[in-house]
Amino acid sequence: MSNVGTLRRRNAGWDIMRCLGVAAVFLLLAPAAPALAGTEPVAAKSEMVVAAHPLAAETGLRILHAGGNAVDAAIAVQLVLTLVEPESSGIGGGGFLMFYDGKTRALSFYDGRETAPARATENMFLNPDGTPRTFDEVVAGGLSVGTPGVLRMLEQLHRDHGKLPWAQLFDDAIRLSEQGFKVSPRLAASIATDEHLRQSATARFYFYDENSDPLPAGAVLKNPQLAASLRLIAAGGADAFYNGQIADQIVKAVTTSYYNPGRLSRADLARYPARVRNPVCVDYRQWRVCSAPPPSSGGIAVLQILKLLEPYDLARVKPNSAAAIHLFAEANRLAFADRNYYLADPDFLKVPTKELLDGTYLGDRSTRIPFGNTIWKVTPGALPMQTGQAAPLPQFESPSTTHISIVDRDGNAVSFTSSVEDSFGSRLMAGGFILNNQLTDFSFEPSRGGLPVVNRVQAGKRPRSSMAPTMVFDKEGRLRFVLGSPGGGNIIPYVAKTLIGLLDWRLDPQAAIDLPNIANPAKTTLLERGSALEGQATALEVLGHEVKTATLNSGLHVIAVTPGGLLGGSDNRREGVAVGD
Repeated sequence: MSNVGTLRRRNAGWDIMRCLGVAAVFLLLAPAAPALAGTEPVAAKSEMVVAAHPLAAETGLRILHAGGNAVDAAIAVQLVLTLVEPESSGIGGGGFLMFYDGKTRALSFYDGRETAPARATENMFLNPDGTPRTFDEVVAGGLSVGTPGVLRMLEQLHRDHGKLPWAQLFDDAIRLSEQGFKVSPRLAASIATDEHLRQSATARFYFYDENSDPLPAGAVLKNPQLAASLRLIAAGGADAFYNGQIADQIVKAVTTSYYNPGRLSRADLARYPARVRNPVCVDYRQWRVCSAPPPSSGGIAVLQILKLLEPYDLARVKPNSAAAIHLFAEANRLAFADRNYYLADPDFLKVPTKELLDGTYLGDRSTRIPFGNTIWKVTPGALPMQTGQAAPLPQFESPSTTHISIVDRDGNAVSFTSSVEDSFGSRLMAGGFILNNQLTDFSFEPSRGGLPVVNRVQAGKRPRSSMAPTMVFDKEGRLRFVLGSPGGGNIIPYVAKTLIGLLDWRLDPQAAIDLPNIANPAKTTLLERGSALEGQATALEVLGHEVKTATLNSGLHVIAVTPGGLLGGSDNRREGVAVGD
């Protein structure tokens, strides 16, 4: 029984043995599952870029070699990803970005989340009888398109912290658009399996050959329309996107859509504002962890998971063991309950951010995690909030999106998660790029029980996100880790899992990424299909877990800042790479 006695709740004054039953003994003594077979982290001396496609990562490194900083590199990487990874992100979407100034140690957060059009209404995703339409019914077409935010955000970021001329950052993306690039296996698979893409005339022309067959891996794909758009934006700044002919193309594509015509207008584009917000931070053991504030729920939920698990000596729990899965899954359930109830656009409601991250509150919530069984019914905590708001029904969140991690030679860093939401967004194209479907991140039901839902559609509102670009600092305030992931709602457990791997189990970035993924946003504990975690199902079922396997396709990108240089990890589940020198 020696293994059982090692796990204690810190600062609680009682031993976990007091609540152990037969199931918990079985849980703790169950063998640990081995991690996924991985590779060694990439080492660099002073600068590194980790991105979802080799061409994008190499572009970022070239910008650093040309004298640019992490901000310049992030912009150039996003522009190339618009071309080579259109299923995940691009200038027709939005994102959240955290910037660390290596000289001043200042941390800032940029919000480029899409907004609902001025003509959006609370009932826009309802059937005539008042019932909500399904995600599949509204994802494609113009109704799901929000005002793109990423370019306005990146322009403000560049104005505040960039180093190279704006136009120079477009060179590689323009060149690759004109000369063409080879379709990657992931892009080819996304085209071949998408059910909506072929219905869009512009997408069908671009992503299929003359025989209407999906482009195969290795096919050379050119995008002269995107090159023309990028030339206009390089010369005229973001205004060339939000006004003029590109804006006209966007509005036309949305309002004349073959399916679900939308409500976006030129005025919506012209008045879109990027926001600079304060990141959310907590102390976790000897670390300071900072992540995304609302309207993303990702940062608060990730930090809650860490704080809910802090009373447990996770360093003594084997990675991938049934004990680790159980604790992690139950903390997920508690964090998602708060996330679903309290979090939405802070410009439209008072979000109790401070209260949700309060140590006493989370310490009390942590005691709800039983060790001999699962929590019978998970409910949000009791916190002050605006009167009359009710919890939304969970909405589908696509495992699309992309993440970029960068550290430059001056110690500046960027953690940037960007998305068009679903794979290929709304499936509409304008100016050579995919338009987002981010409005489907709103709750389709505007009210429940006669009370308004916090994440309901409202004109000008930003839909709730799960994106969680994150940075970690040591007790002296030095930057130690830069990370984030795509993956829809599962971004939250992907990032939290990786942080536990880095901070509690002291794994290198690649090993932390390679840990099998786990998720439990409500009731069912999902184990990564094909991983050794599948062997823990019986031990978890003894505890009352409903267990299923799923393709938990993260795209984690991590940079560790060490005394000897940089270590980078990229997710083998996708096509990302870490490059540096």
